[in-house]
Amino acid sequence: MERYGVGYLEERKLVKRWPQPMPAIVALVLTLAVFYVTWWIFQDSRGWMRMYTPYVGYMYTRWWLIMLIWMVYIFNYWPFKRSWLENSHPLYKGAILTAISVGILVILIKGFFEGLLGNLGLAYFNPGRLLELPGVTEFFAIEYAALACLMFAAIASWLSPAWVVACEEAPWQNMSQPAKGISILVMTFFLSTMIYFMTMHSHMGILYYPWQYFTSIAPPYWERFADTVSGNFHVSWIMCATVTVWIVETIWERFPFKLIKTTWLRRVTAFFGIIAIAWALHFFLYFAQELTWGQAIRGTRRDFAPDWRWLHVGEMAVFFLVPALFITFYCGNWPKRFSLPTNVLVRTLITAVAAILLYYFYYATSHYFLGTQKGFSHPQQFPMIPTIWLINIWLAHHWFMDNWPGWKMVPKTADEIAADHAEEEARLAEVRWNPTLGWGLGVGAVCGVVIYFIILAVLPWAYESITIIH
Repeated sequence: MERYGVGYLEERKLVKRWPQPMPAIVALVLTLAVFYVTWWIFQDSRGWMRMYTPYVGYMYTRWWLIMLIWMVYIFNYWPFKRSWLENSHPLYKGAILTAISVGILVILIKGFFEGLLGNLGLAYFNPGRLLELPGVTEFFAIEYAALACLMFAAIASWLSPAWVVACEEAPWQNMSQPAKGISILVMTFFLSTMIYFMTMHSHMGILYYPWQYFTSIAPPYWERFADTVSGNFHVSWIMCATVTVWIVETIWERFPFKLIKTTWLRRVTAFFGIIAIAWALHFFLYFAQELTWGQAIRGTRRDFAPDWRWLHVGEMAVFFLVPALFITFYCGNWPKRFSLPTNVLVRTLITAVAAILLYYFYYATSHYFLGTQKGFSHPQQFPMIPTIWLINIWLAHHWFMDNWPGWKMVPKTADEIAADHAEEEARLAEVRWNPTLGWGLGVGAVCGVVIYFIILAVLPWAYESITIIH
């Protein structure tokens, strides 16, 4: 039976053409060059298509991410045969798969959201429909429609990989493609729709005056505890959930959830554990802003507005995802020499430091070369767009092009695959419960509390001492 791309990522061996760090440097330079050229063509306000309005560019960026996830994680490269994936030149394969992902992207946005939903269901998905309303200009009609579409995308970009990473494709994991992919797609799309109506629809209902009391909850229910009527409160934790899914999948190698032997318990714990971690990150990053900039004040705008603070939580979270993916894709998930928990800890610390440095570099320089505006909270400053745009390029390079030219893809033999499975079992056996692990967890918990209070002390000092934007 044809397997298509089932297990392709795990069963391929990427052989470095040169010693490290040369392949990683080549990959970084190449992908950054592609990033900047494509950014100038499609996004930059000084470029050709100027999609960075910002919501139009954000909509396409976010949905392209989902197209890549659907093609690889949900449909396992279907309908392309395994032999084609293994034998095609990376450039040819990458061009074909990328073109298909973009084609599906355009059909989904123009056909499904704007054409079908926008004309037959919810007017705010279609700019033309919004223009028929009194007082709505063309700019806001386009932006509001794009906003609705990308809010749906935010949810889908969390649930689509989460069903594979946490739920392990259950209960369809033993089905063949495309039945398995269609089943997971329908389930995650259904859940995305449900969550969209409970988290984002009310935000759209208050964008038009008078508020749409009959068709949405106005003011939204979260106003009581989020101190804002904006849906950015939900964008925040959902973005944190998206980042957490990929942190768990990449630098954490699904640790610690894969230590749970009971299948159903492992899947449930992983799914809701990711949400719990996301909510912790969600509230901590908001609290971090209050420590640095001061308490948010409802009724103000920009830096001190609660709605922007919640949005910035998601923006801060995505800075962690960039180095995490780079470590996994181009550094071989370094380090691997220690025990699994130690490796995970070291990678997490490296990711955190790199995220802070990237945050500083982005806000200090992005307005010079990306066509964005200077400042943290300027309406034309959306760091999630360029960071996810870069991530999309990395995903296409890693999934579609096998990290060419720094690496060469060689299919693993059956013996190599068996050896990998045996090594994985041995690594898990090392961290089964024992007194030493108990002491380690206890010391880790104490260190975590100490680090937390150190951060509380350092953040105000850092804000006073370090000037990011001059």
